[in-house]
Amino acid sequence: MLTLRPHLRKWQGASCLFLGLICFALPVQGAEPDTKDPYLRNPDSLATKESEMKPYSQQIRYTEIKFDMVPIPGGEFVMGSPADEENREDDEGPQHKVKIDPFWMGKYEVTWNEYDTWRLNLDIQRRDLSGITPDEVDKKADGVTRPTKEYTDMTFGMGHDGFPAICMTQLAAKMYCAWLTEKTGQYYRLPTEAEWEYACRAGTTTAYSFGDDPEKLDEYGWYYENSGETYHKVGKKKPNPWGLYDMHGNVAEWCLDQYHADFYNQFNPMVAAIFPYAPPKSLYPRVARGGSWFDDPEWLRSAKRIPSSEDWKVQDPQLPQSMWYHTDADFVGFRVIRPLVQPSAEDIKRLVMYPDIPEELRKD
Repeated sequence: MLTLRPHLRKWQGASCLFLGLICFALPVQGAEPDTKDPYLRNPDSLATKESEMKPYSQQIRYTEIKFDMVPIPGGEFVMGSPADEENREDDEGPQHKVKIDPFWMGKYEVTWNEYDTWRLNLDIQRRDLSGITPDEVDKKADGVTRPTKEYTDMTFGMGHDGFPAICMTQLAAKMYCAWLTEKTGQYYRLPTEAEWEYACRAGTTTAYSFGDDPEKLDEYGWYYENSGETYHKVGKKKPNPWGLYDMHGNVAEWCLDQYHADFYNQFNPMVAAIFPYAPPKSLYPRVARGGSWFDDPEWLRSAKRIPSSEDWKVQDPQLPQSMWYHTDADFVGFRVIRPLVQPSAEDIKRLVMYPDIPEELRKD
């Protein structure tokens, strides 16, 4: 189970901003964005069936910022860890079959460059500086709620450009996805636990996507023994078999689910579960996956589940405490997915895949 981690650092007041240059349609790898498309969608991002799915890069309007997406094929896998896996936790079982529909997943964890474009209104600032009149796409994206300003530097001096964004609540990560959806005209969200583990395993059944030997972790992930007690730029280690970087370590990653220690008990191990997912109903605990730069090797296993905790806000001096930041979760970030088949608005609401504000954090 999760234990309190003392992240005692000197608070640093200066935020690190990455302003960059205003640009409209820079070339990207593979196909280039369609400059006639108001969303700058990449033609490689368009697919109606799994066989048409390709890797693609998506550029964010009015910025030089882009992010890469990797197609993840649909299929079945066995979720959880076997009883004889070393360092196995009780909440990783019983193992059960799961059927996964195809989706795209971020090749890398969301970086500060991407996240701050939304969080700090940098897209709006760049548009205003260029004298561009907001269009309907801008108005919808601008209407997505953005965080209040943080009271200290949330990078904690560990690095900004090219480094994974950290310290956000699950709400903040979900709100970023809502903004990204409006900004790109394509639906993005956090992965479910099942989708995350399926993508992490990438067809493997071992403790890690590269095998059972944690001695090989140095090649694939940043963890306590090799990180120098800090996170690192994304994509500097080897990817998993499906081309996803930093699935083991660097920063743990938010999933959509509420955490239930006994969640797997409800599934028939012989019948593949369809979209197994625990919609959130309370603020704590919710689920993160993958382990981080701060963790020992066993926390980076494909099946390891990480429940969020009130301890992740212990150093937040604000009253009430922020709905946007986890001051003590400098080991938690996220990556996005995009389902091949976009869910209906009714399903998004019913399954709480939208940015829900828990009652504990609502303000009058």
